[in-house]
Amino acid sequence: MTAPLPAVPDGFVPLFRTSPFLDLTGPYFHRPLAQGFLIGLRVAPMHTNASGTWHGGAIATLADVALGYVTAASRTPPLRMITSSLGVDYVGAAQVGDWVQAEVQVTKAGSRLAFAQALITATPPQGEAQPVASARAVFLVVGVLG
Repeated sequence: MTAPLPAVPDGFVPLFRTSPFLDLTGPYFHRPLAQGFLIGLRVAPMHTNASGTWHGGAIATLADVALGYVTAASRTPPLRMITSSLGVDYVGAAQVGDWVQAEVQVTKAGSRLAFAQALITATPPQGEAQPVASARAVFLVVGVLG
């Protein structure tokens, strides 16, 4: 029997939008900020690779979701976008039980293209946040939501 995972940090609530793929790879949570919001999840055994650390594909998924959702919401009404380019630089590792989150900075959200970057960190249950990856994306704007 495995130990239960720690609770989600204060202020985080389930992500306001989901999909069949996100249901398989989450659960994802968000916490509003003055500008935008953080997106995070608790690393579970299903998120790990054969080495027992957070899988690179799961890191890329969090990056894509966070970059896209925060960038789309940076405009009113929110943008409908398609990821055109996603780059991830892996700089650390996360373990089962770590809280991982992405903080996004929108560089520009124009009428045709949008650009953003993110820092993804991991915080162990008894520790301080450490960088796991940096990411950047370009999105093709295809309309607005609503």
